Amino acid sequence: MSEQYSSSEVTSDDKLWAALGYIFSPVIPIIMLLIEEKKVRPFIKYHSVQSIAAFVVIFVLATVTIGCGSILILVMFYWAYKAYQGEYFEIPVLTNFMKNQGWI
Repeated sequence: MSEQYSSSEVTSDDKLWAALGYIFSPVIPIIMLLIEEKKVRPFIKYHSVQSIAAFVVIFVLATVTIGCGSILILVMFYWAYKAYQGEYFEIPVLTNFMKNQGWI
């Protein structure tokens, strides 16, 4: 995955914002996409768009399964940890869909 992105350009501030985006989704990621200096950072943009999409999918699953899918919220904490480590990771199906749409 990191063939297109360089981890050397990722700052500790980028890592923190990306991790907070998963924990406080969708509020923080939307704020990150509205702040000019944050949305031009590739690491922050990648994770903010991905966390919004993941939140929407998890919210729909939790609604359809009448709350049983809400356990997937715990997965967001794992993704926040991975983002804080400075990793670009793929969420199966979702990340490829967003790439095909040109969102990330």
